[in-house]
Amino acid sequence: MQLAVGCNLPGKWILHWGVSYLDDVGSEWDQPPAEMIPQGSIPIKDYAIETPLKKALSPDGDAFYEVMIDLIPNSAIAAINFVLKDDETGAWYQHRGRDFKVPLVDYLQDDGNMVGAKRSLSMWPGAFGPLSNLVLGAEVSHTNDSDGTNEFREPKQESRSLEGFYEQPIAKHVALENSVTVSVRKCTETAKSLLYVETDLPGDVVIHWGVYRDDAKSWEIPSGPHPPETIFFRDKALRTRLQPKEGGDGCWGSFTLEQGLEGFVFVLKLDEGTWLKCMGNDFYIPLPSSSSLLTKSRQDLSESAQIPDNNAEPNEKASLSAYTDEIINDIRNLVSNISTEKSRKTKTKEAQESILQEIEKLAAEAYSIFRSSIPTFSEEAVVKSVEPKPSAKICSGTGTGFEIMCQGFNWESHKSGRWYMELKERASKLSSLGFTVIWLPPPTESISPEGYMPKDLYNLNSRYGNIDELKEVVKTFHDVGIKVLGDVVLNHRCAHYKNQNGVWNIFGGRLNWDERAVVADDPHFQGRGNKSSGDNFHAAPNIDHSQDFVRRDLIEWLCWLRKEIGYDGWRLDFVRGFWGGYVKDYLEASEPFFAVGEYWDSLSYTYGEMDHNQDPHRQRIIDWINATNGTAGAFDVTTKGILHSALERCEYWRLSDQKGKPPGVLGWWPSRAVTFIENHDTGSTQGHWRFPGGKEMQGYSYILTHPGTPTVFYDHIFSHHESEIAALISLRNRNKIHCRSTVQITKAERDVYAAIIDENVAVKIGPGHYEPPSEPQRWSLAVEGKDYKVWETS
Repeated sequence: MQLAVGCNLPGKWILHWGVSYLDDVGSEWDQPPAEMIPQGSIPIKDYAIETPLKKALSPDGDAFYEVMIDLIPNSAIAAINFVLKDDETGAWYQHRGRDFKVPLVDYLQDDGNMVGAKRSLSMWPGAFGPLSNLVLGAEVSHTNDSDGTNEFREPKQESRSLEGFYEQPIAKHVALENSVTVSVRKCTETAKSLLYVETDLPGDVVIHWGVYRDDAKSWEIPSGPHPPETIFFRDKALRTRLQPKEGGDGCWGSFTLEQGLEGFVFVLKLDEGTWLKCMGNDFYIPLPSSSSLLTKSRQDLSESAQIPDNNAEPNEKASLSAYTDEIINDIRNLVSNISTEKSRKTKTKEAQESILQEIEKLAAEAYSIFRSSIPTFSEEAVVKSVEPKPSAKICSGTGTGFEIMCQGFNWESHKSGRWYMELKERASKLSSLGFTVIWLPPPTESISPEGYMPKDLYNLNSRYGNIDELKEVVKTFHDVGIKVLGDVVLNHRCAHYKNQNGVWNIFGGRLNWDERAVVADDPHFQGRGNKSSGDNFHAAPNIDHSQDFVRRDLIEWLCWLRKEIGYDGWRLDFVRGFWGGYVKDYLEASEPFFAVGEYWDSLSYTYGEMDHNQDPHRQRIIDWINATNGTAGAFDVTTKGILHSALERCEYWRLSDQKGKPPGVLGWWPSRAVTFIENHDTGSTQGHWRFPGGKEMQGYSYILTHPGTPTVFYDHIFSHHESEIAALISLRNRNKIHCRSTVQITKAERDVYAAIIDENVAVKIGPGHYEPPSEPQRWSLAVEGKDYKVWETS
C-alpha cells in the first residue's frame, strides 16, 4: 500500500510528516520506520520527517507535485500526520490550525475494522474528518447524521485494505498590484455627468453597475442610453464589458448619467468565481452637483500582497460621515462668502482666489477621507452576492482607522496597589493629548503580580486594584472619550490543584477545567487534550482551544467582561500559542471595537547583524492576522526591530524594503499594523529589548506620521518627551493621518530617511539633510527635534 500526497499549486512544496502509534497519548508525533521514508527526506529532531514533493504531470498534461509513502502492513502505526509547507514563502498549510491525519487499518485485528474509527471517522481529531471518497472494502453504506457528519458503517464483506482519495482545498495568495481609476465631470451643455472608468486589471473585466439618488444608496438602473455590450441583470443593475485599451494593458468604459443622481455604484467581475469590491462593499462614486472634476483613484488593490482581506470592514465610510459633513459645510460657507462679497463688489480678486484655493484644499481633504482602503483578494476570493449590503459596525481590526493608543502601565505599575485610581486621575490629561484608546493591564487574579499568569479568570481583584475600581476607571475614560482595551491572556492558565501524579493541571473557580483543557504536547503538564495549534509557553499549562467546552467558556468570559466591566476591545497576549482562527471565533462573539494580538518572535540575523530582508518575519505576523480573517491587528514587531538597527547603527536605508515600501507589517497590511517603539516587556525595568537611548523621538516621529495604529508607551508620555509627543499627535490628528494613509518614501540612505504621507505631511529622521520638494506643495515646518523634522502643507 502507498499513501500519495499531492498539490497542484505552483511552488516548492515540502511534506512535513510523522506517524502516531496505537498506544500514543494525545496527538504525539513519531518518526516513521526507515523503510517508510522516501529518498531525499530530512529528519526533523526525533519526531518528524520533511520530504520534498516531486514535480510530475497529470494525464491532462497539467503540472502537479507529489510524494509517495510506502505503508507497512501488520504494523502498530495508527495514523500518518502531516502539514504542507511552502518552502518559497515559509507558509504552513494546515486545517483550522490542526494537522492533517490519515487513519490506517490495523491488520492484526481479525475483524478488519479501522483503528479508532469503527463508528465514524469524525472521532479522529485531525483535519481529515470524514473522508467522503473513502472506500472500505467493496461496499460501504453512507448515512447523514443530523449534525451533517458522514458515518461509515461496517462493510458487508470482510476486507484488509484501505483505499480512497481525499481532496482538501488550499489557497496560495498571490501578490497583486492593480488600480481602478474613476473620473467624473459635469457637461456644461447637457448638465449630465460624464464618467470614465479605467483599470489595468488583466483579462476581460465586466463592470456590474447602477446609480443611487439618496443617502440610502439603493441601487437602481439609470435611463439610457447605455454603453455598448450592456445587459440588464434582474432589473436591479446593469452589466457592461469594459473595452480593451490599445496595446492590451487593461480596459476602460465611459458612462453618461442623467441629472438628479447622487452617485454611481459598481463592483467588478473578473471571472465567474471572483468579484472585486471595496473593503467587502460596493464602490460608491459621488457625482458632482456643479461643474467640477472628481477623480477617485485606487492606490493599490493589494494592501498586502500576501493575504486576503475578504472580510475587511465595508463601512468605515459611514464612520467618517461626521468629518465629511463638516468639510461640506465649510465649502458651502466659503461659496456663500464668495457670492455675498461678489454681489457687494468689495472682495478683491486675490482674496476670492484665496477662498477658491481653500475650497480646493477642503475638497482634496474630503477625497482623501472617502478614498477607499486597499482591498486584497486571493485566487479563491468569491463574493456570493452582488446586492448592496447594509451598513456594518466598525471593524475590530482597525476601529475607525484613526486610533492613537496609549499603553496605560509599565512593568512596575502593580506595586502601588492602586494603579487604576492613579490612571483615573490622568484620564483627562491623556484625552487632551489626543489619545483615543488606552490599553489597561491584565485584570485577573494571577500567580505573578504583573497579571500574565492568570488563575481564576472571573476573579478581577488584582494587584492593580479591585473590580469596583476597574469599573470606575473604565467609566472615567469613557467619559473623556477614550476607548478601553483589556489585556486578556488566553494561551495559558495556572491551575489550582495537582492531579494524581502531582502535576498542576486541575483548575478551580468558575471555570473548573481538568487535564482535557491542557494540550497533549506540553511536556510539563500532562495534558489530555489535542496537540497544540501553536508554540508552547512553558511556564504554565497551555490551554487546548480545539476543545468545544474551552472555547464556549472563554467566549462567555469575554462577553461577561464586555458587559460587566465595559471593555471596548482586547489586547491578546502570546497569540503565537494558538491558531488565529480561534481568535476569530472569540472576536466575532465578543464584538470588540478594536483588537490587537501580540505575535512576537525573533527577526533574522546573520553573524549577529540584522538581515535587510525581514520578509519571513513579517510574513509570519501577516499569516496570523490572516488566520483571524483580519478581525484583529498585530503589534508590528518587524518595524520596531528594523528601527532599532536603523537608528542605532545609522543605517536608515533599512527603512525601505526591496520594493520601496516600509519594511515592516506597515508596508504590507498597514490597517492591521499596530506600531510601537517600547512596551512593558521591552522597556521599563525589564528592558528586554530597549529602544536605542536618546532616539525615542525619532521613533515616535516615524510611527506617529505613518499609517498603522501607533501606540505610545506610558513611561514616554509622562516624561521629558511629553511636549514633543503631544505635538506629533496633534499634527497626526490635524492632517487626518489614518491606518491606511499612503507613504511615498523619498529618501532612504545611510544617514537619513524621508517620506511623504498622504501628500500633505513630510517627515525626515536621521542626522542627514532633507528638505521636501517645493513644488507642487508649499511646506511649513511643523514639528522638529533632535535628528527629526516634520512638515505639513501650507
